[in-house]
Amino acid sequence: MRDRRRSEGRASPVPGEGTPMAGTGHDVPAHDMPAHDMPAGRGAPAASAAPRSGAAEPEMHALWEDRTRISLQPIAAPSILGLFGFAGATMMVGAWQANWYGSALTPLVLFPFVIMFGGLAQFLAGMWSYRARDGLATAMHGMWGAFWLGWGLLFMLVAIGVYPLALSPRIGVVNQSFAFWFIPLCVITGLGALSAMGRNLAMSAVLWPLAAGAGFTAAGFWAGSTWPLRVGGWLFVISAGIAVYTAAAMMMENTYGRTILPLFAFRKNQNIPGRRASRPLEYRYGEPGVKIGQ
Repeated sequence: MRDRRRSEGRASPVPGEGTPMAGTGHDVPAHDMPAHDMPAGRGAPAASAAPRSGAAEPEMHALWEDRTRISLQPIAAPSILGLFGFAGATMMVGAWQANWYGSALTPLVLFPFVIMFGGLAQFLAGMWSYRARDGLATAMHGMWGAFWLGWGLLFMLVAIGVYPLALSPRIGVVNQSFAFWFIPLCVITGLGALSAMGRNLAMSAVLWPLAAGAGFTAAGFWAGSTWPLRVGGWLFVISAGIAVYTAAAMMMENTYGRTILPLFAFRKNQNIPGRRASRPLEYRYGEPGVKIGQ
């Protein structure tokens, strides 16, 4: 009877006693798992146990990757589209505001491009940033995409004669209602620039002059003064130029699989050209195979 109970209790294979792990592309015996993957007091490997933060050896990473199979729906970094869309609209409007070209009627020609490129494309990038779980990109692309949609819509209404031309924004003319558009932009973008310093200096460098440019533009339309608007236009162009560099760096990292143009991250290894910028699996969030951020 005792022998029968013993045999019945061992009818199902026990993980950790030479049985292969299920769900992997390669059958790896559980007793071959590293010690840090084995929970205390048991022979079964912990499915959620990942190598410690200091254990970055390729063998451990390959072992963890081989024993994990997760179906994902990865997306490209939304900020590539968002930054390029932002840069295109902001550079064109900023150059006009800085008096590099055009006249008072120039916004009536720019608004279709601004609506689609700086507005719709960037707003979509902000919404896709939700899937990348990037709070900073969601806020900045979503907010500035909505702003450019509103800017383009305003001048579209002026162009078709629905909005009174006398109330439309003009350089050197007091328009305190339009000035209020830029006040929340200045404050929220400044908070975004402060937050971006926790990621890399490239993104932060995009947002600091952008916040300052919004502040000068608000002051210019509030007082009806020309020089703050010119300064704001210059700052918008500077921000757009840095955005082009940042988006290009992210795009090249995606296509080459390594750093080409540094984003000046706070991790030294991420700034070395030719060095792989980040590992594809981020264990510390407890979700193997899921990359958080961009």
